[in-house]
This record gives sequence, structure tokens and C-alpha cells, in this order.
Amino acid sequence: MDTQNRIKELRDKIEYHNRKYYDEDAPVISDYEYDRMLLELKELERDNPELVMQESPTKKVGGRVKRDLKKIAHDVPMLSLEDKFSKDEIVDFIRKMQNELDSPVFTVEHKIDGLSVSLRYKDGKFVQGMTRGDGVSYGEDITENLKMIRSIPLEISEKLPYLEVRGEVYMDDAAFEAVNERQEEIEGKIFANPRNCAAGTLRQLDSNVVAERKLSIFIFNIQAVEGKKFASHAETLDWLSKQGFSVIQYVKCVTEKDAWDAISSIGETRGELPYGIDGAVVKVDNLADRQKLGATAKAPRWAVAYKYPPEEKQTKVLDIEVNVGRTGRLTPLAILQPVRLAGTTVSRASLHNQDQIDRLDIRVGDTVVVRKAAEIIPEIVRVEKEERPEGTITFKIPDKCPVCGAPAFRSDDGADIRCSGINCPAQLVRLIMHFASRGAMDIDGFGPAAVHALMSKGYIKDIADIYYLKNHREEFLASGIITRPRKKVAVRKDGRPRKQAEPNYIASTDNLLEAIERSKDQNLARLINGLGIINIGKHTGDILEKHFPDIYAIANISYEKYVQLKDDRKKLKKEQKKLEKRLEISENQEDLKQLSDLKEQLNDVEKQLQENGDIKGLGDVSIRAIATFFAQPQTQTMLARLEQAGVNMKSKVVQHVADDRLNGAAFVLTGTLPSMSREEASRLIQANGGRVTGSVSKKTTYLLAGEGAGDKLNKAVALGVKVLSESDFFAMVK
Repeated sequence: MDTQNRIKELRDKIEYHNRKYYDEDAPVISDYEYDRMLLELKELERDNPELVMQESPTKKVGGRVKRDLKKIAHDVPMLSLEDKFSKDEIVDFIRKMQNELDSPVFTVEHKIDGLSVSLRYKDGKFVQGMTRGDGVSYGEDITENLKMIRSIPLEISEKLPYLEVRGEVYMDDAAFEAVNERQEEIEGKIFANPRNCAAGTLRQLDSNVVAERKLSIFIFNIQAVEGKKFASHAETLDWLSKQGFSVIQYVKCVTEKDAWDAISSIGETRGELPYGIDGAVVKVDNLADRQKLGATAKAPRWAVAYKYPPEEKQTKVLDIEVNVGRTGRLTPLAILQPVRLAGTTVSRASLHNQDQIDRLDIRVGDTVVVRKAAEIIPEIVRVEKEERPEGTITFKIPDKCPVCGAPAFRSDDGADIRCSGINCPAQLVRLIMHFASRGAMDIDGFGPAAVHALMSKGYIKDIADIYYLKNHREEFLASGIITRPRKKVAVRKDGRPRKQAEPNYIASTDNLLEAIERSKDQNLARLINGLGIINIGKHTGDILEKHFPDIYAIANISYEKYVQLKDDRKKLKKEQKKLEKRLEISENQEDLKQLSDLKEQLNDVEKQLQENGDIKGLGDVSIRAIATFFAQPQTQTMLARLEQAGVNMKSKVVQHVADDRLNGAAFVLTGTLPSMSREEASRLIQANGGRVTGSVSKKTTYLLAGEGAGDKLNKAVALGVKVLSESDFFAMVK
């Protein structure tokens, strides 16, 4: 590849990775790999000045401003630092400064791996905060989110007219682990490292999420100040610390040896820090010297960043275990011969999924190279295949859950493999909470505290146990196991706490048991959703309730039979076309009889296909998931116990076969209907070909009105829309 094309390729790649890092908070390569690409581009542009372009990523800082966040103009550019990768480069920088300045002093600091921000204070009060944005012109207004970070003082003791400081928002290891545990519980995005999580959190539009995730900040520079003068950078950091800021640690240095020793010391202990760093920063300490040196369009001339190469070591794979997470995800874990890496002993590394295992071609017994992603998370970089012992075999994640033995299969995206077991201990807490949630059986008061308490005491071992809790009422009253958590203690004006009523175990217990009893009458779609079948949610539950009379008809779906019937239909239709083609030439009686028989066979196959899930809205993946779930013995036992407890197992949709009597009619529902819920009425309308909308307009055909109808009724009358009572509606669909 010639130089011009290589430069173009590097620019395109770097721009792509800039978008992933700055704008999407989702980098796909390590900082080290990115830095090497950028360094290569800089060197090529230096050696080929005729190919340099102003829009090159070597000339720009940061990313773009997020569209849904307000832009703020920078008073002082938030420049990046020039990266150095060797001792020689650091020595060259120190000597260059010594040649240009009179006896310069330097500081060496941690380079925190987070998101750079600026904070503005007026008369001592925090008034505004922003991200780097494009680094030169505009940043993103994240003031409200920054107020949620405890280590940011909202007011400082010295009421200076104006102060702007720069810092790095980060997430420590403990907070990061807590966030990912929560994401696992709610089946949300799992963050790759703390930097991604901190950056994504800080740019949230909901400040409550920021408070919940416990971000932190280190301040590392004063950008602008009015009302006070400083001589050195170290002096500013000491003053900021006294004002309540968490400031970056620093070491003062004079010689290149001092600076390199400080960098080496940070590198040796970085693995012991409770937060991630991606380098060390060397700065000229004297502020007047900084002013004299100035900056390029991209970076200050008075500071550089030393980037530590990722420490890599060889070790052996002793075993590969498969763990089951709270959402049923099967995660392979490499058990390693312990090795010291980045300050800690590493003995395990996640292999993520089967695709990762296949890509690495990793096997038990292999010699592998390990490093820590973002200096925190152990990862296997590659397999040293020339050292592979004889007799090793390719590893495959089992198709059965290692915890409960239920079938496990890949999700829609083809990456994760999940357990399908209804009673799998590894995921039972999540299943119980999902079953009780509003979109499913809607059991009020059955939150995490109650679920954990009842499971820890052995009262709940599967979903069906919920409906037998009433048998233990007296035990619950005696132990107080079911009680709502106390509200925050209210305080009187004089600071004394208000008296709180003693917790009422009887009320909280009976309220929960009554909510459980009410849930028995929920419709079939809610029950199906509550069972937590992989790939089957509320919408699919609606489809199933519309087409099947009860849960046992759904449980009879066979994926194997479905596949066979589809093949039979294809063959029969092919034969039908042949016969019809022959009959176009000559009406042979034998062919007519054969065609008639064939159509009967096709009708029978179509009927059987419908019974096995071949209906609009269900695909092969859903049919397979349903068949696999209901074929398990633990599912069948659970259904029998649910029915015995009195849980509704039948469809509440009156019309199961497609009916077009309401075709084209648009309904709006309002008020409380005498004998059915709005949801049930909506299902009945849709089952008969109608549709339900949320507001009355000229296009509305009918308003179905119950008790307490308000503005919608008035608007319908004004527009001449026909108003129906529940009895009028029943007459239409009878």
C-alpha cells in the first residue's frame, strides 16, 4: 500500500474510533491500539507534509456535541495531551523544557481513565459544568448530572468572582461492579469497563441514574480564575484541596531521572489502585512558564502524557468452567494458572461467549497471553498455538444448563446462550420478580425485599410456590418477614426525628396475600409473559391467547412437528400446482379426484400447523422457544401446581378464530366498564378485526364508554362519533 492510501486508511479508522470513544462511549479497541495508529499517522504526516490536511484527526481534539444535550461555548479550550510511549521520549521532553526555561520544576500525576469535564464557579457557587465536546469551541451542558457527584463541592469557602477547574470523572472498581450486577438483573447493557460506564452515565438525560451509579471526580487543573493569583500548578492543587475538591496526586521532580522514577513507581502500583489509570502526566509546574510555552491547536506544549504499554504475560488454561448468571446467560470462564499482572494475581478470565472461544480457538491445556483490559479486567489476548499439547479438543458451551439441566440455546443475536429452565436456581430471583411485575401477574407489594426474604427462608423454590404462601400466614406474622421498608425518618423543624409508627406486620402480610389471590384471575397473556420464556413477551402472549383456548393447547406445540408439517405443506402445494397445470389441458376425472383429496390433506395440514404455532406474529425462533419450554418436566409440574392453586389457565378472548366483523372500525375506550377491563375489551376488538386508538378524532368509528367517562365522551359527542355502552358492544361481537 502506498503512503497516500495508508494515510487515508489511518484517518478513516481513527475517525471511526473517535466516534465510538467520544460520541458513543463504546470503544471497540484498546487505548494502546488506538495510540499506535495515531502515532503512525503523525509520523507519516511529518515525513510527508504535502499530504497533511487541516481536517486530519491529528489536528483535532475530542468528538462532537451530543445532539440532545445543550451546547456551551468553551472559555478555555479543553485540549488533549501529546502522548509519549518510551523513556527516551520523556527524557527528550524534560531536556527540551530545560533548554527553553530557567531551572524548570515538573509535576508527575496519575492520568485517570475517565471523561474530562470543566466546572464553573461564580462567587463560590457551582453554576455550570460541561464535557470536552469538540475541545475547542463547544462542550455539552451536564450541570445537573455533575451535581449528583458527591465529590464535587456545590459551594467553596473562598467566594472568588470566577473559577473554572478541569477534572476527570471516573467510576471506581466497586461502583463499576455494582452497576454491572444491576444491569445483569434487568437484562440491560453490560459495560465493558469503568471508563465506558462513567462516560455513558454522565451523558444520561436522567440525573437520577447518575446519582445511583456513584461517579467520582479528580480535579487536575485550574482553567481560569479571577480574584486570586497563583505562581505554580502545585500551589493551585493544594489550594483546591482546601476548598473541598478531590485533587489528583502529584510528585514534584527536577531531573529526567526524578520524572522517570515517578512514572515507573506509578506503573508498578497502578494495579493496586481502586480506579483505572491509562498513563502518567508530566507537567511544567511554573504557571508563567506555561504561559510562555503556549499550545498547539491540539495540545499544550508544557505537558505530555506517558502511556503505559499493556502488561502481557503467558500462563496456562487449567480448565474452562461455565457459570450461569441471574438472567440465565451461560458464561464460559477460563481457569488460569495464577499469574501476577498489573499489581494483582490473575487466575480467571471471562471468555464471554462461544463466538469468542471460536475466534481464539482456546482449549484446556493451551498456553495463552493474558493482559488487563483498561488495567482492570483480565482478558485473553491470544493462544500460543505452537505450544499446544497433543490431544486437546475444541471447547463447546453445553446445550444443557450446568445448574439445573434444562435445555440452553442461543439468543436471537447469536452470541449469548441462555438456560430455559423455569426453576433454575441461578436465575430464580429474576424470574419471580418478573412474574410478579406489572406487565405480567401484577402482584402489588411483591418487590425485591419480599422476594429475597421469602426465598432465603425457603418459602419460594419455584413460581408456583407464590400461590401457596397463604398457608404460612401465621408464620409470617410471627417473624415479620413480610413488611414494607420504613420510609426515610422525617425530621422536625428543631432537628428532632418525628415519632414513627411501629411496622404493621398484619397489614403488610395480608395486603400481599390478597394481591396474590387477585392475580389468579389475570388473563392468559399475562401468565405467559410472566413465565419468562426466552423470546416470548407480552405481545407474543397476546397473540397466543387470541389463537389458543388454554395454556395446555399452547403446551402441545411441537417444534419438530411444525418443521415436518411445513415440509409436507410445501410438497403438497408443489403437487397441487402440477395437477392444476395438467387440468388446464385436460379435465381428467382421476386428476380431479386426486386434486380434491390433496386439498383436503392441505386443509388438514394447515389446521395442524396452526395448532403448532404457524400463526401471524410467531416465527420459528418463538415456536422453538415455546416448545422447548413446555416440554420440560419442571414446567409441566409447575403448571399442574398453578392450576391446582386456582390460577387462570384459559384464554379470556371470546373469539379465537379470526373474524372481520369489525374490520376497519377504530375504537376509543374511556371510563370503567361494568364487567371487563379496557385491556380485555381491546383484545376482543382486535380479535374481531378492529383497532384501538388512544384519542378521539374524526377518524374514530366508535367510543366505548363506561362509568366516569370524561373529556373523550364530550369530544365524541361534538364530532358525532357513535357512543357504545358495554351491552351495545357485546351485541356487535356476539
